[in-house]
Order: sequence, then structure tokens, then C-alpha cells
Amino acid sequence: MQSISQSPTDPAFVQDPYPFYDRARQLGPFVWWDEYDMACAVDHQSVHAVLRSRKMGRECPPELAPDIPPHLRPFYDVEAHSMLELEPPRHTRLRALVLRAFTSRTIAALAPDIRALCHQLIDDFPDQPFDLLTAYAQPVPVIIISRLLGVPEDRADDLVRWSNAMVAMYQARRTPQVEATAIAATNDFVDFMRGYIAQRRKTPTDDLISTLIAAEADGEKLTEDELITTCILLLNAGHEATVHTLGNGTKTLLENGLSEITETSIEEIIRYDPPLHMFTRWVYEDVTIGDETFKRGDQIACLLGAANRDPAAYADPNRFDVTRKGPQNTSFGGGIHFCVGAPLARLELRIALEVLFERCPNLSLAEPPQYADVYHFHGLERLMVRR
Repeated sequence: MQSISQSPTDPAFVQDPYPFYDRARQLGPFVWWDEYDMACAVDHQSVHAVLRSRKMGRECPPELAPDIPPHLRPFYDVEAHSMLELEPPRHTRLRALVLRAFTSRTIAALAPDIRALCHQLIDDFPDQPFDLLTAYAQPVPVIIISRLLGVPEDRADDLVRWSNAMVAMYQARRTPQVEATAIAATNDFVDFMRGYIAQRRKTPTDDLISTLIAAEADGEKLTEDELITTCILLLNAGHEATVHTLGNGTKTLLENGLSEITETSIEEIIRYDPPLHMFTRWVYEDVTIGDETFKRGDQIACLLGAANRDPAAYADPNRFDVTRKGPQNTSFGGGIHFCVGAPLARLELRIALEVLFERCPNLSLAEPPQYADVYHFHGLERLMVRR
């Protein structure tokens, strides 16, 4: 396996990581990324294989579990109950309970609400240049996931602030100050959710929190800590990636002079410039993939952004093509950790973009968009547009 070096916080990389992915892919299906001190799967076939291998998972092998410093414990205490970080049997139980409350019928029933919200937000667009992220791309998913869970919409600003602070723990720019902000946000988020769950236990409604409180799998309900973490995960994941995808997708459509929204154009937006570029897996049993052998305790990073631009999977992959055919992109992950919110994300993207371009047919960029320093996420700092 050949090594490659690239700072994930280098400004040129932050703005355009795809040339690095092209260089890495030329070295083979797997490369060793020096800055992460980790093997990385960089082509579509290898990423697909790693995501679906049952000899790997998200949960750290017990013998390798790090000692968590006391000042970081609140954050990792929440993470300890996240189905995103767990494997069967706990993962199976948690995911089954969430899916029972997150049905396709529930998601489809949100369509009129999403459409009405989009129109309401566009009614408030100013005449002068404005940031589409804060005016549209952020409020659409955060308000919809808040409504779905049953969380008050007037707390949306707090939810965004807490979420942004918590997910920064996974970014390459992490510093002691980022950690301190994340811990404060975690404590505030947990306190808020604990109080709100207690309220819903007394007065249940038809929202997702009430459904999760009542749901059982094999006679076992979610514990209080599992409930809190699951709600935080759904709120964070339920808007963070969609905000970036909506921003990145609108940018790409405007740069290419396109405004027709179809199912294939939504899939191309998700493939072309995804919001999450890396998803890591631990090796549980010795395994060989292609020419590489991995041992228990190894960690492999799936570079989703690289897999989505693999020329072996997609013809002319660096071109945005709304008629593209090809294998399923890797942006929602794969295997047992395939994104539980993918149907909601696709629905939000389709409706939000349809309404945006119906209402604003002359929408244009007011300044060149810049990506934020948030790797392994990939999203814009702002998206200044004019109507």
C-alpha cells in the first residue's frame, strides 16, 4: 500500500479535495493517508466492499478503546448510545425502534409541510443579495426534523448551534477550544432533551419522540440515555448533511445554468459533491480485500467523495451530468449503517430545489462560493445569491 500526504485543513484542499482523490486513486484501491495515519479505501469497489463487510464495524474493539479524558466524557457518554457508533445486537435493536417510528408513510406525509415551509421562507427573501444557507438551506431541514420529532420550532437556532458545535468534534480542525464548545453544547442539548422527554412521557402526542418512548423491540424499550442520544443523533444527522447538500447542490446547479429538478438530478447532486467525505470502520477479523490484508484492530477510512468520482464506476466522473446512469453513490454509506434518513433527505432536497427554482427562476450567484474548513464534512461557508 502506497502512502500519500495531504493536510485536510490546507485551504486549497478544503476548496477542492477532488484532485487529491484522483491522485490517491492512481496509487491503488487503498492508500495510506499519512496525516490520518490510516488506510483509506479510495475507489468505488473498495469503499463498497468495506462499508458492507461484516468483518468490520463502527464500534472500537474493546482492547483498543482509548481512555477518555474526564473533560471530554460528557460528549462520549452521549456517543456511547448512538446507533451510528454501535454494532449488533445493540445496533439492531436501536435501529429497529427508530425505523418503526421513521416509516416511509410518515416521511411521505411530510411533503405538503416541506413545500409550504419552502414557500414561506422564499416569501421572506430580501431583494438585495443574501445568504441562501441561513435563509433557506438551514431552516428547511432543521424545522422539518424538529416537527417530526416534536421539538419546538422556536428552539431551531439553539439546535443548529448545538449541532454545529458537536459535529465539529469529528473535523480535522479540532482544537481544545472546539472541544470546550462541543462539551458545553452537549450538556445543553442533553438537558434540553431530558426535560422535553419528561414532558412527552406525561403528555404524549403523535410526534417521533412520543413514538420512540412507546416503542419496544422484543419487549425492551429505549432507556432514558438511549432516547436522549437517539433524538440528538436524529436532530444532528437530520439536518447537518442536508444543509450542506442543499447548498452544494444549488451552487452546482447555478454554476451549470441548470434548474430542472428530477430524481436523477437529485442523485447526481448527492454523488457529485456530497456533504460527508469520510466514514471510518474498525476491522474485527483478519480480512483480505483485493490485494490488501487487514488485521483485527486496523482502521479503514472510506473516502466517499473519492468513490463517487471513480472513473471505473462513472464515465467522466468530474462532470456534473443530470442524466447520469451508474451504480448507487456512496454518500449515504452502506451496509447496516446505511443512512436511516436517506428517504427524508431525498424528499427535502427534491421539494426544496423544485420550489426554489420555480419561485426564483432568475436566481444567480452574487459572489464566488467558498467552502468551510470542516473536513471530513464538505459544505459552504455561505452561499450569497440574488433573486
